[in-house]
Parts: sequence; C-alpha cells; structure tokens
Amino acid sequence: MNDLNANTTQDVHIVKNSLTHLHPYKPPKWASSLKDIPQYFVKLAQRNTPIHRWHIPNLPEGFSLSIKRDDLTGSTLSGNKVRKLEFLLADALNKKCDTILTCGGTQSNHCRATALAAKQLGLDCYLFLRSSEKSTDIGCNGNLLLSKMAGSNIIVVPNIRYRPGLKKMIEKMAENLKQQGSSPYIIEIGASSYTGMFGYLTAFQEMIEQNVLEDYDDIVVTAGTGGTAADIAIANYLTGSKLKCHAVNVADNAVYYYDIINKDLRAVGIDVQAEEIIDVIDGYKGKGYAVSTQHELENIIEISRTTGVLVDPVYNIKAIRGMLTEMKNNPGRFKGKRILYVHTGGVFDLYDGKIASLMRSLQSTEKTKQVLYWGDISDPLPC
Repeated sequence: MNDLNANTTQDVHIVKNSLTHLHPYKPPKWASSLKDIPQYFVKLAQRNTPIHRWHIPNLPEGFSLSIKRDDLTGSTLSGNKVRKLEFLLADALNKKCDTILTCGGTQSNHCRATALAAKQLGLDCYLFLRSSEKSTDIGCNGNLLLSKMAGSNIIVVPNIRYRPGLKKMIEKMAENLKQQGSSPYIIEIGASSYTGMFGYLTAFQEMIEQNVLEDYDDIVVTAGTGGTAADIAIANYLTGSKLKCHAVNVADNAVYYYDIINKDLRAVGIDVQAEEIIDVIDGYKGKGYAVSTQHELENIIEISRTTGVLVDPVYNIKAIRGMLTEMKNNPGRFKGKRILYVHTGGVFDLYDGKIASLMRSLQSTEKTKQVLYWGDISDPLPC
C-alpha cells in the first residue's frame, strides 16, 4: 500500500509539473476566425529562425534565392516538426494524457523530435517505425539513435500506408494502454493534423514580420506527409495570397497531396480548392521516398561545401533539385524571380552512414585532401 501511495504521489507530481509547461495561445489576427483554436502551446522551438540569401550552386540566371532556416528551430529538436509538436503536446498535457503514440520511418525526423520533446515534458512515448525488414535489428544511428536515447518504446511495423493499416495498429495499441491504466494520445503521422497546423500558421506570422510578403514572390517547401505545405498554403491564403506556394513532392504524387490539402481546407472551413492555392511539383522523388542516388548525395556535399548549409537526403535535397530544375526548364511556373525556400530540417538523416561512405570515397580520389596530419610543430607544414 505504501508503494502504491508513493507511485500515486509521483504521478500527481509529474502531471502538475507537466501542466506548468502550458502557455495560453493567441492566434494571429488573420487566423482568429478559425474554429477550434488551440487554447495552449508549449515552448519547444527556438525562434525566430533566420532568413538569408542562399548562393546555391547552379541557381538559374535571373533568380534570387533565400532560405528560411527552420533547420535551426533547435539542436536535437531541429526541423519543422517541433513547431507542430508545440500545439499537439500541449493538447496532450491539457487532456491529462501521459503517453504519446506516433509513427514514421526508421529515420523519421518527426519521431525523433516527438520522442525527445515528450521526454522533456515527462511523457512516455511509443514510436511505430516502418521498415521493409521483418526484424527488430534496425540499427542505432541518425535519428534512430536519438529516439532510442530518449527511452522510447519502439515497435517495428511493416512498410504499409498510414491509412487504414498503420493507424489501426496504433489505435489498437492505444486501447490496450488504456486498459492498463495509461492515458494515451495519438499524434498523426508527420504531426499533420488540424491542431498541428497552428504551428505553421504561427510560423507564417513570424515570416510576415520578417517582411516575406514584401521581399519575395514565391515560397517553396518539400512535401513528405504534406502537412507543412498545406499549412503554409492555408496561411498564405488567409493573408491575401500575396505569394505563390509550391510544394515539391518527395514521396507520392500530386493527386495525393491535393487530396490531403483539400481535406485540410474542408476541416478549416475554407471554400477553395487546393489547386488554387498551391502548386504541387511532381517528378523529383527519384528512386522513391528515403532512397537516395549517388548524384543526390553528391549534391548534398556540393551545397554544404559552397554554402555551409546542410540539407538532408530524404526531403530537402530532392525538393531543392526539383526547384532548381523547374527554375531552369519552366520559369513561368513561378510568380516572380524572388524565391524563398523553407528548410524543414533533417540534419540527423546525414548520420545514417551513406554520406560518410561517399565522403571517404571522394577523399580517396581528390587531389587536395581535407584531412592532413601534422605531428609536431618542428615538422614541415602539412600543405
């Protein structure tokens, strides 16, 4: 009985401590008429993330390019997902939930951010990670390393679609946890949901205050689950559609994304078609989602060497290649020549071993080595 009382007291302390993280949320004026506006958010992201010119290799003549650095929303919580998690985890805390369930690939940025943020808030976390291998031996590098270090409960599942297959598996686990006395909260794949949308509505207000509406004609973002692209397009529409929004598909096809965005528009209560507020750019997912070609990996190295900005192999490099190709071959697709690219993060994807292997190969063939040895100051200079 004493142990039970001690555990109960500890649980109450955790709940009270978690609730102290909640902050009242006030939406931007242009979003204040939306229904079901979240009451609270939790402070997770580092902001305002900067915008600066980006002198990227192979930029077509006549275009100017800048980058919104949402890879700098944090260190281990870096990337676009943390903005959405500020609202979703606040909702979980407000509902007195103690366990988070979500899903993604084995190198999911969303799952890594969710695992770490949940632990910071005193919440347990279950990650359903899709893998083509029927094994629990999925490695321990990149995002997966951080997810494991956060103490997440990891469940390896087949590489199936979220709806209806994977979602049903998560819901079944949630029901089982309820029967065991837990209070679970399910976060949709990629944190793409109505509540999560307010993360990028708030981010768009941040960009407005950074003069985006005056300084740029077009805004480009990658589309994985499609949530961030939809959120930016909705925010742009609500503020007068001054920019033209583009989303480069890296996982599915344009029909799929327009369907997702149209559902989001209906949920928001906006009577407009997705095709009218965002341009989904097809044809640049390469070999498939999360599958990289050597040329894509070489482009990552080229960009990092010339600009000092790291981009990931799953999302951003494919979107950037698509954007540059469209600028060159189909410039009329863009409203103007002043382009803003939103970097959605993903740096930990670079630690899965593929880039390291390519770097070793390149260094063995390059005339100028990047790594030199200098044993003592009395020795000749190593260059």
